[in-house]
Parts: sequence; C-alpha cells; structure tokens
Amino acid sequence: MSIRILCVAGLGIVALAALVPFGVGPDQTHDLANLLVLVIVGVAWNLLAGYAGLISVGQQAFIGLGAYTSVWLDVHGNSPLFGVPLAAVVCACAGLLVSVPIFRLRGGYFAIGTWVVAEVVLLAVKQVDSLGGGTGASLTQLSDLDPAQRQATVYWLALGSALMVILGAFLLLRGRQGIALGAIRDNEEGAAAIGVDVQRSKRLVYVLAAASTGTAGALVAVNSLRVQPDAVFSVDWTTTMLFIVLIGGLASLEGSILGAIVLFAAQQLFADQGTWYLVGLGTAVVVIALYLPRGGWVAITRDRFSLFPLRHRAPQRSRPSATRHEASSSLVQPRQGDAA
Repeated sequence: MSIRILCVAGLGIVALAALVPFGVGPDQTHDLANLLVLVIVGVAWNLLAGYAGLISVGQQAFIGLGAYTSVWLDVHGNSPLFGVPLAAVVCACAGLLVSVPIFRLRGGYFAIGTWVVAEVVLLAVKQVDSLGGGTGASLTQLSDLDPAQRQATVYWLALGSALMVILGAFLLLRGRQGIALGAIRDNEEGAAAIGVDVQRSKRLVYVLAAASTGTAGALVAVNSLRVQPDAVFSVDWTTTMLFIVLIGGLASLEGSILGAIVLFAAQQLFADQGTWYLVGLGTAVVVIALYLPRGGWVAITRDRFSLFPLRHRAPQRSRPSATRHEASSSLVQPRQGDAA
C-alpha cells in the first residue's frame, strides 16, 4: 500500500475520530479519552524499550509530574487544561535532569534506578500541602463547565496529543536517529565504535518519552478531576505499559496502538471481575511472551503490512545498460571478414 493511500486513510480516520464527541455521551467520551492515554503511554514506553533498549520501570514519575502540573495550575486559579501542553515541557526538563545520573547505570540497575526516582518524586510531592499532600487534590476550575463540553475538550486534547506523539515517534524513527537507536539497542559498544553518539541518542529518547508520559498524566488529571499521589505515581502504570507493548509487539508503533485497544477492551469487559481480571491479564502476557514473542500485530499481519513503514533499504547500484555493454563488447570482438 502506498504512502499516499495510507496518509489519506489516516486523515479520514482522524476526521471521524474528531467527530466522536458529537455522536456519543460524556461517559463514552471519558472512556475514549482514557483509550488515547493508553495509546500515548504505550508508544512512549515502546520508544524506550522496543527501539532504544532502555527498560524503565519508573515512567510513572512523569505520569505523576504531569498530573500535578494540572493541579498546580488549578490551585493558582488557572485552567488545568493548560497543564496538558505545559506538562510536556515540565516533564521534558525533568527527564533531562534525571538522565544525567540515571544514565550512569546499566541494565537492571538502570531499571531499578528509574523506579527509585519515581518513589523519590512521590515522597516529595506528598510533602507539599498546597497540592493536597498525601490525600491528593480535586480540580475545581473545571467544575463550572458543562460536563459534555468539558469531556469533549479533554477528548480533543487527548486526540491531538496522541497524534503528535505517534507522528513524532514515526518521524524520529524514520530518520537517521532511528537507525542509530536500533544499533544502540542491538549492540551499544558496537554502535559507539561506528560513530553513534550513544549518550545523546539515549538522552533524546528518554526526554521525549518523559514529555509524552507527562502529557498523559495531565490528561488523566483533567479527565478524572481528581489526583491522588499513590494512584498517579503507582507502579501499575509501568505494568500497563508493559502489557500494551507485549500484547502489540516490541519495536512496533502499530503494536502499541493494538495493545492499547486490547487492554482498553479488557478493562471495559472484565475490570469488574476483580482479582480474576488481574490473573487473566497476567496469564495473557505469559502466553503471548511464549508463543507470540513478536506481538499481536506481527501475528495478525505476518509482517506483510505496516501502517508506519520504518524499514530502511540500502540503495542498489545501477547496472550498466545493455547498449553500453554491447558497445564495449564490440571493441574486443572481431568483425566478420577481419580474419580474411
């Protein structure tokens, strides 16, 4: 399928998605905004783990920072909706600062270090009484808005954010940086030996993932109108990201979207089952990891179709034309009658 057809189809889907609030109620719009949040965090974590090989179990630090950015705006009399773009900036700066010490760690130590950072940020936020302390805070600046209007606005913000995250990840991976990240994931020392700036590439991806998850955190806050520190900084967010990526497929933007849809459907259908719901999710992850290691997207398409073509092909050398070949042959082959 050509790029033009994919672009036209994508624009059509986006246009239909933008009209959703006019056809469904506030409750359905609320749920669909949560689906878009899952897409954002899935793409962000896949960018880290699937494409850069950075296994982080502390991305909830930026979920919480993003949520509390909206809380901070609400406390100071501003609309917490502005917290969605502001959270991306705040979490990008925080990710840049955190990357300085955290990138001194490798492998499992890196993963544990990211979790420690998240716990430290959680403890720090709980000490700020103006943000609700350990009990959390409610967003009051949006209470005067009509519920349908508020939910539609949040949905459009989530839709725009999801599109920006997906498009940004695609453009990053489509370029030379994507090739560098693949080299770092497969062999960091080898990538450095051929001239890849490993630290710069890893830091760039980490900052972009932090900005994306921070945006998702702000969307969670304005969608629920209530922020509790233990919830937004919960390690359950990492479990959610891991489930999305394993279900859809590592190193697959399409897989991130598919995994988010599958998890959303499971939440809608089985979340009321309590413990059995968690048991079912865990079992599904184990089965997929064992029998579908490349994820659901590859299992469905058999790697023959891609919504986001990211593969790079080496340019082929042009072959000499037949005319030139024949001409060169005539210079060395005798003509008829020369022997006489």
